[in-house]
Amino acid sequence: MKRLERNLITVFFTACLILYNFHYAAAQSPEVKTDWKLAVQSYTFHKFTLMETLDKVQTLGLHYLEVYPGHPLGAGFGELNFSPSLSKENQEKLNQEAAKRDIRIIAMGVVVTEAAEWEAYFSFAAAMHMEYISAEPALADWDLVEKLVKKYNIKLAVHNHPKPSLYWSPNDLLQAIGHRDARIGSCADVGHWRREGLNPLECLRKVKGRIHALHFKDITSGKRSAHEEMPDTIWGTGILDVKAMLAELKQQNFKGTLAIEYENNWENSVPDIQKNLTYYSQALKEINP
Repeated sequence: MKRLERNLITVFFTACLILYNFHYAAAQSPEVKTDWKLAVQSYTFHKFTLMETLDKVQTLGLHYLEVYPGHPLGAGFGELNFSPSLSKENQEKLNQEAAKRDIRIIAMGVVVTEAAEWEAYFSFAAAMHMEYISAEPALADWDLVEKLVKKYNIKLAVHNHPKPSLYWSPNDLLQAIGHRDARIGSCADVGHWRREGLNPLECLRKVKGRIHALHFKDITSGKRSAHEEMPDTIWGTGILDVKAMLAELKQQNFKGTLAIEYENNWENSVPDIQKNLTYYSQALKEINP
C-alpha cells in the first residue's frame, strides 16, 4: 500500500512538473506571429568579430543576420573579412557556423561600390543563399543593378543614409526605382529619416509595397557627442513612435526583414537589445488584439 502511495505521489508531482513546464514554455513563446523576419544588422556588433556576433545573436534568441561588408570573421578564419572575395570553402564554412547556432545570414549591406563590382556582390549573395542586398547604388548603375536583380533573383533594398545620400528621402528613392522591377525596394532606416527632419511613419506609407527590409531603431532628441546627434536608444524610450511603425507594417502586410540596428553602448549592447525585444513583444500583443 505504501509503495502504491509513493507511486501515486510520484505521478502527481511528475504531472505537476509537466504542467508547470508547459505553462512556462507557453509564457516564453511569442504569442503573436508576424510574416516578417526579425534580424540583427551586424554593425550593431562591429567591435566584435562575426563569430562573436553570431554568438550574441544566438544569445538574443534571434535567427537572422544582415552582415555589413568588411566585418572581420574571427576565430577559424584568420584575418578574413566578410566580402565577395571569400572562397567557396569559406562561404560554406561560414554558413555552417551560422547554422550551428540556428542562424541564417539573410543579407549583406550596406553595399556602396563601383559598377564593375556589382556582379561579384550579387554572385556572392546567391552563393550564400541570401534574400537581399541592402545598398545605395549610383544613379548611373541602375540599369546594371536591375539586370543583376533579375539574373540572380536577389532583392535589392535601397538604404537611406542622411544627406548627401541620393536616397535620403522617399521621394528621391521612388523617383529612382518606382518604374523598376518590384524586387528593387527600400531598406528603410527609420532613424535616419527622422534625423533628416522627416516623419518615419509618413515615409513608411510613401514607400508602401516597396519595403523589403528595415534598419529599425528608436532615437533620442539629444546628442551623444559633439559630432553625433539623435543617438539610438532603447525602443519605446525615444522620440520615434515605434508601436505605430510596427502597426503600419502590419497594416501593409509587410513580409520582409526587420533588422535591429542598435548603434549605442557598443561594448555591451546585448542587455539593451533584450529590452528592445521585450518592448517589441509587448507592442505586437497590443497591435494584435
